[in-house]
Amino acid sequence: MIFDSHTHLNAEQFKGEEAAVVKRAQELGVTKMAVVGFDAATIAKTLELNQQFPGVYSIIGWHPTEAGSYTKAVEKQLEQQLTLPKVVAYGEIGLDYHWMEDPQDVQERVFRRQIAIAKEHGLPISIHMREATEDTYRILKEEDVRDIGGIMHSYSGDLEWAKRFLDLGMHISFSGVVTFKKALDVQEAATGVPLERLLVETDAPYLAPVPYRGKRNEPGYTFYVVEKIAQLREMAPEAVAKQTYENAQRLFRLAD
Repeated sequence: MIFDSHTHLNAEQFKGEEAAVVKRAQELGVTKMAVVGFDAATIAKTLELNQQFPGVYSIIGWHPTEAGSYTKAVEKQLEQQLTLPKVVAYGEIGLDYHWMEDPQDVQERVFRRQIAIAKEHGLPISIHMREATEDTYRILKEEDVRDIGGIMHSYSGDLEWAKRFLDLGMHISFSGVVTFKKALDVQEAATGVPLERLLVETDAPYLAPVPYRGKRNEPGYTFYVVEKIAQLREMAPEAVAKQTYENAQRLFRLAD
């Protein structure tokens, strides 16, 4: 069994194909997935999907590229939705200095506010971090997230930074990037992260792993992420699948 800890089955790219995508995932051993909603439309869709499919859970929050549209009304709606069944984490939240849709101070304010809400609800957080490693680390440390923990989603940094995030109580999740030939830092991190803090994901429909790189990603392709990490760590793929599945279950407070 494999748990895709971060996917976007709610994306337009899958519209009308969700059942077929879930079936293909199950055929590859991906029996559970956390579908991430990051604005009003995608949150509504993930909440719909988690009612439609037993193995689908929801992570909801306000993406950093949407920080400028975060309002009191948005916050009130989020707080209501966080109490719904099968909502297992708050995210994806964080900082994005690549697209810079909103100034850094706006992103930081919204990030800190959402961490506070996650704490109030006792939910782990899923972190989006793009070209903002130092500031993301600083904020997570200052906000002291150890009690709720969370996920450095689609981790693309090196092992040294991974260790620093681990020290804050975070899990490290690897996507298809770990299969890319030139992603040597990511591969080193995937080898060095303690097994009990390791997660796998697709971030589908983005970041398809080898052998599907450049094509539409699917939750089922978590299988290839597991395979690559097993190869790097000189382990059986079944052992990596089992451990990462159990890690996700524990972090999301789920029982089989």
